[in-house]
Amino acid sequence: MDRDNGPGVRVPEQCAPDQPADGAALRFSVLGPVRAWRADEPLPTGSPQQRALLAVLLLRDGRTATAAELIDALWGDAPPSQALATVRTYASRLRKVLGPQTLVSESGGYALRFRREDLDLTRAQDLAAEAEKTRGGDRLRARALINELLGLWNGEVLASVPGPHADTQRTRLEEWRLQLTETRLDLDLEVGSHAEAVSELTALTAAHPLRERLRELLMVALYR
Repeated sequence: MDRDNGPGVRVPEQCAPDQPADGAALRFSVLGPVRAWRADEPLPTGSPQQRALLAVLLLRDGRTATAAELIDALWGDAPPSQALATVRTYASRLRKVLGPQTLVSESGGYALRFRREDLDLTRAQDLAAEAEKTRGGDRLRARALINELLGLWNGEVLASVPGPHADTQRTRLEEWRLQLTETRLDLDLEVGSHAEAVSELTALTAAHPLRERLRELLMVALYR
C-alpha cells in the first residue's frame, strides 16, 4: 500500500534499512536499469534473471524474502524444475559481488542490508516527502525538489528485468512518475510558467489520452 502525503505527491512505501554495506559504500539503482556500484566502480550484476532477484531484494524494505517468494517473483506460476537451486546460485553470485554483510541469508531466505540513501528510489521518496511539506509555503522550492527527483529516473524502471514481480513494480513506479510529473506541471502553472508547460502537456496528453488530470492542466495552461 502506498503512503499518501496529501493530494500532491504520493510516495510508494519503501524504506531501505539504515545499515552500512561491506567495505566501501555501495549504491543501487532501480529507476532505470538495475545496477550496483562500490564507490564509483560499477559492479557486475549478472544475467537478467539474476538482476531480477537483486531487484526483488532491493524493493523488500530490508525484509527477508523466502525462497518461495523469490521463485514466485522470478517465474510466477511456471517455475523451472531447478528453481530453488537457481535462486541459491544467483544469491551466491550476488553475495560474492556485494559482500556477505550486505546480502544475508536468514530463515532459508535472503535480505539486503544497505543504507537508505544508497538506493535511488528511497532518495526519490525522501525528496517527494520534502516537496510535499514545502509546497504550501514555497512552491518554487517544491517544484525544484520534484524536478530533482524526476531526474533520478534513467529510462524505463527495472529495464530489461524479467518476471511478474518486475512487471508489477514497473507499472507501479511508472504510475508514480506520471503522478509526480502532473504535480510538477501543476506547480509550473502556479508559479506562472504557463508557456513552458504547454508543449510538455501537449505531448503527455497525446501519449496518455485517457489521463483526465493532464487534459485539465493543458486547458488551464492554454487559457492562461
